[in-house]
Parts: sequence; structure tokens; C-alpha cells
Amino acid sequence: MNSFFRHILLTFCAIISFLSARADGNVTFEINTPLIVTAGEMFRVEFVLENGKPDGGAITAPDFAGLDVLAGPTISTGHSFSNINGVSSSKSTYTVTYVVTAQAAGNITIGAAKVEVDGKAYSTKATPIEVVAQSEQKQQDEAVEHGASLQSQVAEDDILLRLNLSRSTVYQGEPIRASLTLYTRASIAGLEDVKLPSFNGFWSQELPTDNYQAKRETVDGKVYNSQIIKEYLLYPQQAGTLTIEPSDITAVAQVIMRNNRTFDPFFGGGAEVYNVRRKLTTGKVNVTVKSLPAGAPDTFSGAVGQFTMTSEPPASELKANSAATYTVRISGTGNLTFIQAPKLTLPTSFELYDIRTTESIHSSTVGTNGYRQFEYPFIARAEGEYNIPSIEFTFFSPEKETYVTLSTDALMLNVSPDSSIGAQQPAQLITGPSKEGVRQLGSDIRFIKVGAPVLRSSATPLMLSTTYFVLLILIVAIFIALYYVLRQRIRNNKNTVLVRNRRANKVAVQRFRAAEKSMREGNRHAFFEEVLRALWGYMSDKLNIPVADLSKENIREELQRRGVSAEDARHFTDIISRCDEAQYSPVESVAMNEVYADGISIISHIESIIKR
Repeated sequence: MNSFFRHILLTFCAIISFLSARADGNVTFEINTPLIVTAGEMFRVEFVLENGKPDGGAITAPDFAGLDVLAGPTISTGHSFSNINGVSSSKSTYTVTYVVTAQAAGNITIGAAKVEVDGKAYSTKATPIEVVAQSEQKQQDEAVEHGASLQSQVAEDDILLRLNLSRSTVYQGEPIRASLTLYTRASIAGLEDVKLPSFNGFWSQELPTDNYQAKRETVDGKVYNSQIIKEYLLYPQQAGTLTIEPSDITAVAQVIMRNNRTFDPFFGGGAEVYNVRRKLTTGKVNVTVKSLPAGAPDTFSGAVGQFTMTSEPPASELKANSAATYTVRISGTGNLTFIQAPKLTLPTSFELYDIRTTESIHSSTVGTNGYRQFEYPFIARAEGEYNIPSIEFTFFSPEKETYVTLSTDALMLNVSPDSSIGAQQPAQLITGPSKEGVRQLGSDIRFIKVGAPVLRSSATPLMLSTTYFVLLILIVAIFIALYYVLRQRIRNNKNTVLVRNRRANKVAVQRFRAAEKSMREGNRHAFFEEVLRALWGYMSDKLNIPVADLSKENIREELQRRGVSAEDARHFTDIISRCDEAQYSPVESVAMNEVYADGISIISHIESIIKR
């Protein structure tokens, strides 16, 4: 029992001692902070109030001139009790903490903090701090260490770049779908220094990727988020092993790491987002291109895919000198862009004009589909019955691995005479005066002179004069000249070859004017189409070769045979190639003004050499 009362007594004394600790003589207010710090490093400044509680629950902090306050004020309180040799004591603390840093070396003084306890003012002493500079080597070491630490946050296989092909072995002209795909297991902020692959040996067409969404895929046993960056349709233009050169991309990954400068060991925080750049490459990709089988028909012009052909022939009854059109449409899936107009064979008395081409082509991941339509306008010059052979079109089917020939039905044309030529005009009747008219004329004879007449010599009649004979000879000469001129003109008009030859340059100039209008409007497709019509049409008219039978090779041969140099002939076909490339290329690789100037120049030059 005595022991119990003794414990009660000691507890009472401890309480009395704690309450007495609020006496003025036991209240202290001090600052705790290091006196030497390194520039750029964090350190804490503590203001500690012992055995007291601030009036109003706050202290007045000093102006931290020369320091950056990163965190604070943070308030903490504590109590402690002690019993030494029967003497009990207690202590309470009220601490305000700031986390600061000094950016520059030098001397800094932290001013006095102030507080009031029970109406009495207390203050800390002004404290000088020396800030020393961080060594350059240490900064470099920290930067290297930090960079290495960031790079280690992104594993080598966290970001992959692949060029995926729909197939690696194809026939020449058969399309391949190529997808440049990014696989990620880390957060990506963006892409830099994008180097797209080069497709040497392929004709490429970029596909839209706006509607593609990221999806989950498994690669080498790991799950990635995949996103298609670019997608193309590739048409191999030559057989053999074609190599697609690497594509390089720098991916910017985001990494969240703790920054020791802003991290507080008591209150946490200090997380920052860093960008980590990782260079990616696809490596080289090989494609095996098989040659098309030998023995292709003459009607094969390079079409590869699956196609159908429909036709719309003209009426079987025509008038001579009347115009008609034979229409052929080729539809399907494959390299539609490269399909040329099939050959239409017409009698020599028919005049075939430039073939008009219209198309509706759509490209997708499965290939290119749509149609190309060819219209053959012609004029039947002579009457008679004519057999128009069928039009044949041949393509190679990769599925069947064989050539397939499509044909239209043969056509019988009955050309009747042109009724507008040689038609007789109604005769005009000429009548003399009537009897009443004669009677009336007789009544007008008056003033008859009587007596002997006086005879005088009269003038020479006009029909016997020199003037008459001169005029007669002149009229006859003019008539003969007009006769021969008109006869020659009629003969020339019947000679369609000569007419086309002479009008070739004029027609080409008209088409170049239309191309110039499209160039001013910025319509690239219409411009290059019109220039191609001008170039092909000029050669067809000048060489008397149908457009369907023209090729770059026979153009060069015919021009050289007519005295045009090999360089000029090659320059002419090069312009055609540039137009073909620019017409279907997704980028503006050829300047319209250059093609326009070169086309006019070469036609004028050839026109001055070829004279017929």
C-alpha cells in the first residue's frame, strides 16, 4: 500500500513539475541549421520553441534572402518526461521546419524569427551560412549518373520498331502491304527525327492511317501496345531480291523519377517527369520478287491482279463522216494504275482520235480496286460494211499463276453514204415579160425624130476590144488557179494522214494552253494529264501511229529515223516519264512549270526538224 501511495505522489510531483515548466525562465526559442552547405543541395532550417506555445498558434519566419524555399513551413510538436534520482522533469517542443536550397556560392545570413508566448516576445539569433560551390567533376558525375539512371528505366525491348509486310514473296506487279509499326511498353511523349524507309525498285502508294487505333499485341512472348505510324502499298517493278532500306525513328519516352533536390525525407514529394530518347531502327527487309511466266500474249501490257472487262460498242448503222465512240471498261483489283488502253483495230478508212481515259480507283489494305474506262472516238469516212475485230485484254492472275485473256464481241458496222454530199438544190425558173408587159413597153416609144438621119461612126464594141480580151484571159487564169487550189485542198482533206501531220503542232499547242490553265489553278492531276495528251497526241499525228500502238521505244526509233538526234528523242520520252511519275505520285516531286517549258521547247524543236 505504501508503494502505491508513493507512485501517486511521484506522479503528482511530475504534473506539478510539467506545469511549472511554462515559467518564463524555462521558455527558449532557437534556430537549428547547418552552417556550411553546398550550392544546389537541399538542407533544413528549424525554428524550435521549447516549453511554450505560440500565441495565435504561429511564429513569424524571417526573410530567406538568397535561398529558395522548396517546402514548408511544416509544424511538429513533442513532449518528453524524465525521472533522474527521484527528480522528475518534462519538456515540450514546438518546431517549424523549412526545406531550402542555395543556388549560388557565397555567404548568406538567415534573419531572426519571432514569436510571442503568453504575451512575451522571443526571437532567434541571425545565423550566417557559408555556401560553397559544387565541383565541376561532381556535377558531371551526377549528370552522367542521372542520365544512366534514366536510361535504365527504359529497357531495350520496351520500345520496338518493325516494318511488317503482308507477304515477302510476290510476283512482279503484285501489291504488298507494308506497315511501319511502333510497339511500346512505356509511355511515349512523341517521335523525333523520323526517317521513312526508301522503296527502291517499288512503286509505292501511302495509305491513310488516321482511323487506326492502338491495340494490344504479343511480340516475342511480351504484350505491347502497337500503333501503325505509316502504311504503304508496294508494287515491285522488277524481278529478283529487292531490299527495303532501314527506317530510323527517335522515340521520346516519359519516365517518372524522384528528384533529390525537391524530395523531403519526412513529407515525400519531389517526383518529376523526364524525357528519355531512344533511337529505333527497323533494319533491312528483303522481298523476293518472282518473274512473270514466259509466253505472255501480245495483248499483255503488265496488268497483274483479278479483272473483268465490259464494252459499249457504237451503233451497227452509221452514216459516212459521222462520229462514234467505242467504250471499254476494265474493273477489278490489282495494279489498275498501270493498265494501258487495249488496242482497237479499225479499217484504214476510219479516223481514230485520242483515247479518253476516266478512272475510279481506291486503295486500301487489301490492294487497289476500281475501274479504268477507255473511250475510242472515231469517224467512219467511207461507206461500206466493216468487221471490227474484238478487243482483247490480258492480265496475269497470281492466284491461278497464269495469263487470262478477256475479249469483247466482234462488231459488224454498216456505213451508209453521207446524204449531205452531192444533194441537188431546187432549180430557179426564169420567166420573160408577159404580153401585157410588151404592150405597155410599146406605149412608151416616143419622140421619134423625122427627116434624113445623120450617120456617125460608133465606138468599137466591147467584145472586140483589147480590154475585153485582157479581162477574159485574166478571168480564165484566175478560174484555172482556183480550180487547182480547190482540187488540191480537196485531195489534201481526203488525205487524213497529211491533215493530221499538219495539224499536229496546232493541236499540241491548244492542249498546252489547257495545261497552263490547270497549272494556274493548281490542279496537278489535270495538268499532267493534259500534257500527256499533248505529247502522245502530237507523236500520233506526226508519226501516223495510233496512240494505242505508241510506246516510248518506238517513239525514239521513229524520231531518229526522221532525223531527230538520240538525245532529243530521249529527252521527249523522259518528259513523258516525268509526267507519269508526277501524275500518280503522293508527293510533288516534279515542278509543273519545268514540265510545261520543257514540253513546249521539245515539240517546237522536233517540229522544226520533221518536215513533210
